[in-house]
Amino acid sequence: MDHPDLAFVIDLARRAGALALVHQGHVERQVKRGSEAVTAADRACQALIIDGLKSRFPDDGIIGEENDDGSAITNQAARHGQRVWVIDPIDGTNNYVTGLEHCAVCIGLLDRGQPVLGVVHDLFPGKTYAAAQGHGAWILGRGDEPARAIRANPAPLGPSSIIMMTANLMIDGRLAPWATWLFTQTDWKIRMLGASALETVQVAAGTAHIAVTLNGKLWDVAAPAAILLEAGGLLTTADGRDVFPFDLTGYTGGKVPFIAAAPAASATFLAALRA
Repeated sequence: MDHPDLAFVIDLARRAGALALVHQGHVERQVKRGSEAVTAADRACQALIIDGLKSRFPDDGIIGEENDDGSAITNQAARHGQRVWVIDPIDGTNNYVTGLEHCAVCIGLLDRGQPVLGVVHDLFPGKTYAAAQGHGAWILGRGDEPARAIRANPAPLGPSSIIMMTANLMIDGRLAPWATWLFTQTDWKIRMLGASALETVQVAAGTAHIAVTLNGKLWDVAAPAAILLEAGGLLTTADGRDVFPFDLTGYTGGKVPFIAAAPAASATFLAALRA
């Protein structure tokens, strides 16, 4: 954990999380760009994060889920170099609005399109998942609790394996062709949290073997990807291609489907989807 930038971002994510908790229960669900959920808390948390990042890394770019009026995302190119911070101020906004306690603040760093640092702060238990390339992946508890190193589960898929999935399983307006099979099979245990980043870090922590996100965006994956990869996990598309490096040129919020997997589980799961 001897990484000064990571320590700074952990503190920034926790401060944004504290701000989100102050607003929780006092904000209404609004919509942006059609039907996506947003609240005043999302925008306040993103503003806090951007101010912090700009003060410490003025030359870096920033991509954020929100802008001031909801008409677009934030996409500010790097002034120098190819480092871009990717922010999801509240992952799981619908959960946050209704009081379902599965939501997180996500801050990730892409360097030349590769995830090299990530923080996912789980709001309600106050746990923070964090990693920087070459420095390991960690869970930090509240207050002075010591950090604990995490690794993806080394075992292959088995009858007790947990498969995590975000709730939206539609592809181009139709149910994913393998979704019915996955819900009716009995070998693996299906779980949904409604917060993609939190599902992905469960794979990094060894709790789940697989996490599937079909309709995520770049801010759903950038931060947890850095944690997953540093924990020895794999991140691919459904056809086995690497998600990263990611071409940020002209990114305006397009979908980034991905499958997070423990190392011995990826090939088996992808083969099952193809079959």
